[in-house]
Amino acid sequence: MKHITMRRRLQILSAVAALMTGLTGTGSAQASPSGADCPTAEIFATNNTDVITDQADPRLRTRLERFGRDVRAIIRAHGARPEASTLLDGVFWSGELKQATYERSREFDVEEVGPDGLRHIAGVIAKTYHQESVLTFRCLPRTSPDTDAVEIRVPGVTPSRLRDALLADPEAREELVGGSVTLDGKLILVAPLAELPVARRLTAALGVDWNEARVDYGDREFVS
Repeated sequence: MKHITMRRRLQILSAVAALMTGLTGTGSAQASPSGADCPTAEIFATNNTDVITDQADPRLRTRLERFGRDVRAIIRAHGARPEASTLLDGVFWSGELKQATYERSREFDVEEVGPDGLRHIAGVIAKTYHQESVLTFRCLPRTSPDTDAVEIRVPGVTPSRLRDALLADPEAREELVGGSVTLDGKLILVAPLAELPVARRLTAALGVDWNEARVDYGDREFVS
């Protein structure tokens, strides 16, 4: 279990309180709670190693179909069960470049896997595709001692709107770095629990209804 300092614990408790009671000027905080259909774990990964700054770049039109098949094979080979995979358009802020970058990636639902197995699979994917890190998210009860993050899913977002919202909010782009959008316009944002107020502010800037958001609690990790 990860050590959590008292200051960090207070930040997390404050963020949970913000979710349950609302933030001034942002409306009701009652988003849809996580449901039984939340997968055991998720892996967010890509085979891209290039920095893409042009939203019209043809590399962003790939569907990563072979990559999807190969990653599912890796998941099976290491004792877990792959389920659905979703194609994503990622928008991220590069502090080094001082601009938004773009990336096609896939989210993989994974069942029959524990924390160590998930970390191992993500590490294999990172090494196989020469990635600096691979993001994982384990869905957990809100009260779990391992819960340190939220996954927010809300419809009605485009990559260009996400880019504009990040550019307009220096704190959001530094603390959240970015997010992903499905092809049918659903934002997927995995954020530290302590940064939930920032994530809520970003969704408000996107003009979407927080009451339509689904919020899952869990443990996130960047595996290299």
